[in-house]
Amino acid sequence: MRIAVTGSIATDHLMRFPGRFADQFLADQLERVSLSFLVDDLVVRRGGAAANICYGLGRLGLRPVLVAAVGEDFADYRSWLDRHGVDTDSVLVSDLFHTARFVCTTDSDLCQIASFYPGAMSDARLIELGPIIERLGGLDLVVVSPNDPEAMLRHTDECRDRSIAFAADPSQQLARMDGPEIRRLVEGATWLLCNAYEKSLLESKTGWSDAQVLQRVGTRVTTHGADGVSIEAVGEPPLHVPVVPARVTPDPTGVGDAFRAGFFAGLAWDLPQQRSAQLGCLLATLALETIGTQEYDTIPDDLAKRLLESYGPNAVAEIAPHLPVSDQEQRRTR
Repeated sequence: MRIAVTGSIATDHLMRFPGRFADQFLADQLERVSLSFLVDDLVVRRGGAAANICYGLGRLGLRPVLVAAVGEDFADYRSWLDRHGVDTDSVLVSDLFHTARFVCTTDSDLCQIASFYPGAMSDARLIELGPIIERLGGLDLVVVSPNDPEAMLRHTDECRDRSIAFAADPSQQLARMDGPEIRRLVEGATWLLCNAYEKSLLESKTGWSDAQVLQRVGTRVTTHGADGVSIEAVGEPPLHVPVVPARVTPDPTGVGDAFRAGFFAGLAWDLPQQRSAQLGCLLATLALETIGTQEYDTIPDDLAKRLLESYGPNAVAEIAPHLPVSDQEQRRTR
């Protein structure tokens, strides 16, 4: 399956606040909030939704096509993605702006307060999918992840015009987009992905009920944090997949992107939705257990062990044969 992922590429500045945000907000003073949080640490990592998803797909042995806009400061980041199996030939380099920045603080409850500066991401609206399709000889799926809103709408419109399956993943941009824009983004999507809060926000802004949303998309995937993932489609019984228990939880940034990478990798391997979601949940937990969105590893033996622990031998039997050979095993067999 040839998968293109459109969306943001960013540098992440991640900080941790040792207390609880909820304890700092006064209900009768919310209209005058002025707070500064003294944080314990700062790490700078590679990020951005599209790049994160592509990293996960690449770690699983696929060759995803990254479609995004960056600044001229992207050279080292490009090399990193190239080494991890990502096709970066369709990344647009702006000569005016720096690559986007994501600044996020996480508290002890794993709640987050973040800001995102788009920078070069605003030029993503200039990217036409046609030349990419011509270069690759076609596309089977376009994942439309958070990006410049005009770019997101342009890419979904083009997918509909060209009869290319697409996954609508509005995520953080639901806060920026209005009802008509969201309806235009979602209509006709093969897959719609949101977390539980975004699901409610999408329905509120579009004016559509849950049933009306399902009538307009192929399959709806909703992540529920520690409560797992639900998958719904018209005429099908709902499916629920529990999470893979985390050993540590230093930072939740990028967990949703990792889930999407595992989920779409499973679909690319023609695995059932349940198995695809289980693989997605495993990658999400790996991301949760590391600081940074592209720092987790995918060692086949470890993946199989954790699949066995969480989902049983049948899941391992169906998923494990598709996992790529580890770098260590490649060196051993040369």
